[in-house]
Amino acid sequence: MENLDALRVAKLSLDGLSVGDAFGELFFSLPLSASQHAELPAAPWRWTDDTHMALSIVETLKLCGRIEQDQLARAFARRYTEDPFRGYAAGAARLLSRIAEGADWREASSSLFKGGSYGNGAAMRAAPIGAFFSGDPQRAAEEARLSAVITHAHPEGQAGAMGVAVAAALVAGKQKPSGRELLQTVMDFVPESEVRQQLRVAVQVHPHDMVDAVQSLGTGRRVTAQDTVPFCLWCAAFHLDDYEKALRWTLQGLGDRDTTCAIVGGIVALSAPEIPGPWLARREPLPDI
Repeated sequence: MENLDALRVAKLSLDGLSVGDAFGELFFSLPLSASQHAELPAAPWRWTDDTHMALSIVETLKLCGRIEQDQLARAFARRYTEDPFRGYAAGAARLLSRIAEGADWREASSSLFKGGSYGNGAAMRAAPIGAFFSGDPQRAAEEARLSAVITHAHPEGQAGAMGVAVAAALVAGKQKPSGRELLQTVMDFVPESEVRQQLRVAVQVHPHDMVDAVQSLGTGRRVTAQDTVPFCLWCAAFHLDDYEKALRWTLQGLGDRDTTCAIVGGIVALSAPEIPGPWLARREPLPDI
């Protein structure tokens, strides 16, 4: 089922996601001012559960050529069991432990919280899906929804993943919309939801007004899809030509900074000329898929 070109693009997104994840994670302990220094923080930059779950996404796409839900659920649970100390939230840890013990993900996901989870965990790992289905935002949206429902039964959690995957598919395609055009186009593929409503707000936020963006969109402080994805897509939409600048800009929002930087990194890597070599070199190596 392996599509070498699609897999190559998905792996590029995975690199962008993982470097962003590791970079953002540093600044839970380092002062924000250090993010603007030319000198980079010392290696290794350790990645978190954002990357850990995205590895399972890319593995499943390689094996199946699509999101095969049972395969992906097993991969999520296997990786969690092998290395549970990657910053998994308590709910995700409970869910993946249950799946590893043999529970059906369908029941486990829907019963995790009342109405299911609407956290940003499905969105944080979704950019490689859009990369794999580059140029086909409708397919990217549907595959992202399938990937999300395994852990996020709530429609908002699924809408967040769909928005990220669609943005990645559009950016990786032959026609690369940017700025407000990208945000408006993403809305066409996201179901009516608070995520979509906040994307409408994001279209109106000035590209250089971080204060308004944080106040209007959130920045992941509530760790929900609704207050994470619109902010991330706003950051990415206006910085598609410079990976480093996009990450440094995103970090200014603070909030859930490993996840916001992971989402933005996974999208912008598909459009920027390159991920800077010194950044890649400092990121903790990824395991083979």
